[in-house]
Amino acid sequence: MLLLEVDFNSDEAIYVQLCNQIILGIATSVIREGDSLPSVRQLADTIGVNMHTVNKAYSVLKREGYISLDKRRGAVISLDIDKIEELEEMRRQLRIVLARGCCKNITRQEVHDLVDEIFDDYSSGI
Repeated sequence: MLLLEVDFNSDEAIYVQLCNQIILGIATSVIREGDSLPSVRQLADTIGVNMHTVNKAYSVLKREGYISLDKRRGAVISLDIDKIEELEEMRRQLRIVLARGCCKNITRQEVHDLVDEIFDDYSSGI
């Protein structure tokens, strides 16, 4: 069961936090293809946020190909990701992340080690 937590003091929007936690849950196999997420009302009540916030998170996840919305089952993990599009989006985001790292003298090897560590976490279910 995926346990979602919101940091109300974060600069990151709550719906973005929810999206990121659900994506991390998928990546670490805490939740899998076909699993149902809580209803909008249930999740909003559980974490203490507005239903519109949860609805926005679910809409973003649907648009990005992580969930489908089923009238009977609600939000269901349903991966429909175009790999080429995803690689281009990763390239765009990594350019910024790597530029920041270069400004802080982070080496290529340190980046490679970090990427390996993160991928190992996903494959071990952390």
